[in-house]
Amino acid sequence: MAAQPEIRAELLRLRARVPQLTGALAAGVDGLVLAHDTPGVEPEGVAALTATALAVSVRMADTTGQGDFRELLVRGVYGYVATYAAGESAVLTVLAQDRVNVGRLHLEGRRAGARIGELADAAAALPATPAKAPAKAPADTATARTRSARTPRTPRTTTTNAPTTTES
Repeated sequence: MAAQPEIRAELLRLRARVPQLTGALAAGVDGLVLAHDTPGVEPEGVAALTATALAVSVRMADTTGQGDFRELLVRGVYGYVATYAAGESAVLTVLAQDRVNVGRLHLEGRRAGARIGELADAAAALPATPAKAPAKAPADTATARTRSARTPRTPRTTTTNAPTTTES
């Protein structure tokens, strides 16, 4: 992804603004890692779990009539896992110590999610440029002749009006 360095820089800025963060990860909604700063945590596993949690959260918000997904907060004994919407194609997940100011976490997480969303959506909107165009394969004449894209014609039916005789 073309925006990966910018997304990683945003993750590092987020960690600088909230010192109690222990990790940050941006992933696609499909669960693939876009960028991460997660020392001691496997980013691929967190990204996959984030996609699963996102799917459940989206369904929960929709079922209960709460609108589009915005964020998810999980509190564990040792800290927090927060997931924020990041545009249409990405999601931000941050890990924080239990002593983090949750209000500050949300404020900064939402800001970072919005910025990462802009970067990810812009990168997703760019057309993929292939390194080398594949050579065109010769047409298989056997399959080219077997079917026509046209629908078969139905025969015309003609109606003839039988002459009617009227007696006076």
